[in-house]
Amino acid sequence: MRFVIVTGMSGAGKSSVLKMLEDAGYFCVDNLPIQLVKKFARLIMQGNQAKVALGIDIRSGQALKEMDTVLQDFNRSNVSYEILFLDCSLEVLVKRYKETRRNHPLSGMGRVEKGIALERERLEFLRKRADVIIDTSHLLIRELKTQINKIYLNDEKFSNFYITILSFGFKYGIPGDSDLVFDVRFLPNPYYIPELKKLTGNDQPVSQYVMASPIAVDFLNKLEEMLLFLIPNYIAEGKNQLVISIGCTGGKHRSVTLVNELAKRLNHTEYGLKVEHRDIEKDSSLA
Repeated sequence: MRFVIVTGMSGAGKSSVLKMLEDAGYFCVDNLPIQLVKKFARLIMQGNQAKVALGIDIRSGQALKEMDTVLQDFNRSNVSYEILFLDCSLEVLVKRYKETRRNHPLSGMGRVEKGIALERERLEFLRKRADVIIDTSHLLIRELKTQINKIYLNDEKFSNFYITILSFGFKYGIPGDSDLVFDVRFLPNPYYIPELKKLTGNDQPVSQYVMASPIAVDFLNKLEEMLLFLIPNYIAEGKNQLVISIGCTGGKHRSVTLVNELAKRLNHTEYGLKVEHRDIEKDSSLA
């Protein structure tokens, strides 16, 4: 039997994940009183349910702290379980609450930020115990579903470290959430080739033109080598996500090509990976 406890920050996507797990064949129960969790575990172990997911979160109120004792009892009794913790940045959570016009469970009539901070404090013991932590700050629903299916349907290995590789145009500004920024304006520019001008790095003729440059290949080799060195060290320091931004003038040709090529090279790693082309659809006079 596979028993997954789904928890995390309110607004981070727990309800969506439980629905995804249900669609994947899991028997799902949400917001069960903490006092009934041990009894629930005994019942499912005696039954014929192969895959079970239990939603636990801040709605349990003061009883939530009792979950720590429940988990200790599970360990002593050799009850096998996994904890999936859904996290999200403060800025994104606040934005989501404002867009839905919902009140945070712990904010009352006060500021949402205070409620989120209090919730994070109360859930910290579950986060520390989590087997999988997924940060949904920059994930689309379909991307989150892909991750859930990989872990809980296909049993693929998962790392709590998530990489976003982002192309952009310097003329539109450097992405504010970048951790690492690389400028590829030194590469040959397809913009000045008439038949390539209106295409993008997602089109094969453009990508072939850019990667035909030995400098582009050398740059990509050195960048891959550096990242494979940096990422384990970032993880050792407690970092769980990395935004790598690659820019050219307009964000359509060179940066898009390099992002796609880098993603191919990192796709074989165990880390979560997302590709985004921020400025590819924008009108520009330069690429």
